[in-house]
Amino acid sequence: MNRLITTSHGSNAQAFSPSDWALLAVPALIWGASFYLIAVALESFPPQIVTLGRIAFGFLALSGLRKVRVPIDPADRSRFLLLGVLWMAFPFAMFSFSEQWIDSAVAGMLNAGTPIFAMLVGSLLLKTMPRLVQIGGVILGTIGIGLISLPSLGEGSVSALGVAMVISANVSYGFAINLAVPLQQKYGGLPTIWRTQMVALALWLIPGLWVLPDVDFEWGPMVSLIALGVLGTGLAFVVAATLPGRVGGRRASILTFFMPIVSIALGVLFLQEVITAGELVGAAVLLLGAFATSRRERQTERSSVSV
Repeated sequence: MNRLITTSHGSNAQAFSPSDWALLAVPALIWGASFYLIAVALESFPPQIVTLGRIAFGFLALSGLRKVRVPIDPADRSRFLLLGVLWMAFPFAMFSFSEQWIDSAVAGMLNAGTPIFAMLVGSLLLKTMPRLVQIGGVILGTIGIGLISLPSLGEGSVSALGVAMVISANVSYGFAINLAVPLQQKYGGLPTIWRTQMVALALWLIPGLWVLPDVDFEWGPMVSLIALGVLGTGLAFVVAATLPGRVGGRRASILTFFMPIVSIALGVLFLQEVITAGELVGAAVLLLGAFATSRRERQTERSSVSV
């Protein structure tokens, strides 16, 4: 019986290879910068336009490639619809709206909690427990996130609503990265992302165009929005969609562990933010957690699993 919510094991249960680490590093660097790009885009555009723009520019960047157009099994259409909501339409909106109330660096730090939810969802769908070293890696990563976030949280500048939005986006990503595994393995990274973009674009087209007359156009925010779409929603997502098929959704989600480092660096360089010793210690702990989580998975039956 076909199920809507399904996942499968990655093709490689061993420790990450150099190519796996490369596939992880590219989206981690780009998405780490995306929080800064969102902040700049919000200087001119409302959140609805930022959400629509990053989806639209990413979709246009991939639409010229022949490999994106492959026949889709009718049974998978509902899965692509769900993936479009959980991987782009909903979380993109949450980040765009949340950065009206919280700093871009804080959003990047909080987003690094995605592996916690990916591990929980993946374990549920696969009906198997992760290895102790992987559980320990998630715990270490969580501690690192806490150490990085603590100084900013202590300043009282973080809005509870903004934080809740980022956490809800993390939950959405936790489901999406697992749901993407069997689709990527079946159709490839490019077609999977392009179809997902198409769904998200359809959902945000009217809300985005509705507020377009109120836009105060400036070139700086526009360039940031184009970069956010072409690189963040285009290139990074294609690479990120390839990684889960190789290593599984749970382990692929650790790329978010590296994103706070990039978001903090951009905050220091361009927003004059101050980094404390505790945040540097947290970054080191976080990296150790990411390494532990990437270790070999349990040797279980390598098949697709549904709930």
